[in-house]
Order: sequence, then structure tokens, then C-alpha cells
Amino acid sequence: MRYRNITRGVFLDRPNRFIAHAEIEGRRETVHVKNTGRCRELLLPGAEVWLTAPGTEGRKTKYDLVAVRKDSGLLVNIDSQAPNAVVKEWLEKQEYDRVVPEYTYGDSRIDFYLERGEERTLMEVKGCTLEIDGIGYFPDAPTERGVKHLRELAKAVKKGYRAVIAFAIQMDGITEVRPNTGTHPEFGDAMREAREAGVEVLFLPCQVEPDGLTVK
Repeated sequence: MRYRNITRGVFLDRPNRFIAHAEIEGRRETVHVKNTGRCRELLLPGAEVWLTAPGTEGRKTKYDLVAVRKDSGLLVNIDSQAPNAVVKEWLEKQEYDRVVPEYTYGDSRIDFYLERGEERTLMEVKGCTLEIDGIGYFPDAPTERGVKHLRELAKAVKKGYRAVIAFAIQMDGITEVRPNTGTHPEFGDAMREAREAGVEVLFLPCQVEPDGLTVK
């Protein structure tokens, strides 16, 4: 997955979830943040960031903020749309007979429905951007939607589906994701219950570059 028109900048501040200010080529710009999570440990004043200019007509902001380098040197892609895009690219190389994005199942829209022979798979994708001491954690903010998806997947196993929650790890060198029970205990409970029900947990480490993301 590649971005066009990538530009380096310096993060200044974030007035709300949707916008931030960055210095780009010596000027202060209001930019769109492609992640409504907290990202508090990432978006710090002075942090090196990368932005893309999609060129979409009628936009209020020219740039989207898509990646940031932590003070530890770790490069993190924070684009919340990137996980599904990069996992779709990866799935299309896995010899499935069908790959259907945005599949309606029960009361939820599951990220992917997959078929291979007689096997039917439901896969929900979560992007991980929170790292603590070399371990990835999810979520970085409470997610009732994430809990709902885990419970839908657990029910699907009982109906004969293979069910998978896949964590796209949007950071280099991180290979494991754990539930962030300190931020959202209910997600940790739902994750444990889903695993006990037979839901598979898949970690997808990614190679992160300022202008792209690739499942390793």
C-alpha cells in the first residue's frame, strides 16, 4: 500500500480528534488526522510526521497526517484506513477463492468474508499503533464496536464459520498484540471469551515506511 505526494513535517498540536497543526516547509498548516484514537504517546510537539496530499476536490485541508516517528525512533503508521487496505492486498495473495470486503453478518459489518473450498471465514481487522516496551496493545481508547465484533465472531464459530481477528501491526519490529485492559477491561474479557469459543487471533507484522505499509 503506497501513498502519493508524501511530505515530511513537524507536529505542533492537535486541537481535536480530527485535525492537527504541523509545520511543513516552514509554514504552519492545518491537517486532517486519519485516526480518531488518542495517539497521546505519538503526537507530541516536535515529533517528525509524514503527510500525504490526496488532491481531493473540495477538501478543507490539503494534507492527511499518516505516520509519525516516536521519540524512541519507532516509525508508526497511524492511518486508520491503512489496516484494511494492506490486509486486503495480503489476502489476495493467500489463494482464497473469494475475498469480500465489508461483509454484513448478523448486526455487524465484518471486514472480510473469505472462501477457500468448503471453508468459510469471517475476519475482522484491527490496526495496532500503541507500543509499550516492545509489545503492541489494542485498543488505545475504549471501543464498544470492537467488543461487539468479537462477540459476533464467537457466535459465528458456533454456526460453522472459521472466525479470525487479525491485528495489523502498524509499526516495525512488533510481533505481538495484547488486549489493553487498563484502557478497556471489557475488550480484554471479550477477547478471552472469543478465544475460548474458537476465534483465531492473527498477528500481522508490517514493514512501515513514510510512504507505505506492507504485511511482512
